[in-house]
Amino acid sequence: MWPLYAAGFTTAFGAHGIAASLGGFSDDAVTSLLVLGGLLALYDGAEVLLKPVFGSLADRIGGKPVLLGGLIAFAAASTLYAIADSPGRLWAARLGQGVAASAFSPSASALVARLNPAAKHGRAFGSYGFYKSIGYTLGPLLGGVLVWAGGLRLLFAVMAVLGAAVALWAMLAVPHVPPLPRKRQTVADLARRLTDRAFLAPTAALAGATAALSVGVGFLPVSGAAAGLGTVATGAAVSVLAASAAVVQPRAGRALDEGRLATRTGLGAGLLITAAGLAAAMLPGLAGVLIAAALIGIGTGLITPLGFAALAESTPEERLGQTMGSAELGRELGDAGGPLLVAAVASVASLTYGYAALAALLSIAPLLVLTGQRRTAPARE
Repeated sequence: MWPLYAAGFTTAFGAHGIAASLGGFSDDAVTSLLVLGGLLALYDGAEVLLKPVFGSLADRIGGKPVLLGGLIAFAAASTLYAIADSPGRLWAARLGQGVAASAFSPSASALVARLNPAAKHGRAFGSYGFYKSIGYTLGPLLGGVLVWAGGLRLLFAVMAVLGAAVALWAMLAVPHVPPLPRKRQTVADLARRLTDRAFLAPTAALAGATAALSVGVGFLPVSGAAAGLGTVATGAAVSVLAASAAVVQPRAGRALDEGRLATRTGLGAGLLITAAGLAAAMLPGLAGVLIAAALIGIGTGLITPLGFAALAESTPEERLGQTMGSAELGRELGDAGGPLLVAAVASVASLTYGYAALAALLSIAPLLVLTGQRRTAPARE
């Protein structure tokens, strides 16, 4: 399982590792913002388009080949810019990284489900989400240190080594899991499965959690700076968010497996706690920032393992890759949509109203989870 956890960290670190590199692209702050935004969007855009495709491929040929191919491609794309500094290579490398992550991310999720019995899915996805959350939240910090030490080329060189090392580790340690026979599936069958509440409810919860996580990492430091807090205090807020999510995820997964936590109740509670965290971000000063970070971390840490375990339980094993790829698409939309919503509202009102808008949206979301999600195992209802 450890190479799969490392793959989860790699895709998250690859997505957000350049987020603290503002100023490394140009002396003009506006140009740097535009380039940074474009490089982040290019990676996420490739994932949005291709994760369901590679998830389906993993179902057809097996998860391990797609996992290894994606990790090797990630290392190769990172090397493209590490060996030669040019704007064209930078954009090509980011596109290649996004395409590669589209392959190994859903494959890793599907393998986590295939390599663990249903009774241990909560714990397995709790650990997987733990390492992925570390990549998302600490990626900008680690990436910023690397850029400070040696520029963008050093950051991409480290990403290349990381991708190659995880690929070698996975090749040696991850067992071969052969694809399962699949019944013929029509477009109508796929549409019915992806519009069923058993898929929509956990995917919507995962998207909401990712939206709040991205907003917390991106905007809580802005709130702290506006309140006159220094970089140490605002950096501590992001660390609190990361630590809260990291601590909660394995515990939530274990509680699910042991029958102490119901899926629908846990998802609904996680969304409400996350919404409360966004509401706390509206409070002035350090207290508001830290309370918001802790609650957002707890809420997202509760949602992530329960959401993926619910998807794994309600999906035929031969379609796990396709389901995980489609669910990851939902998370990517939340990753992009949350900050866009907050920024759009903030541009016409204030950041406080931006937090309020997302908090209101997440407060309504539990209705979807609590009023209709169908599960295949009544014991976890």
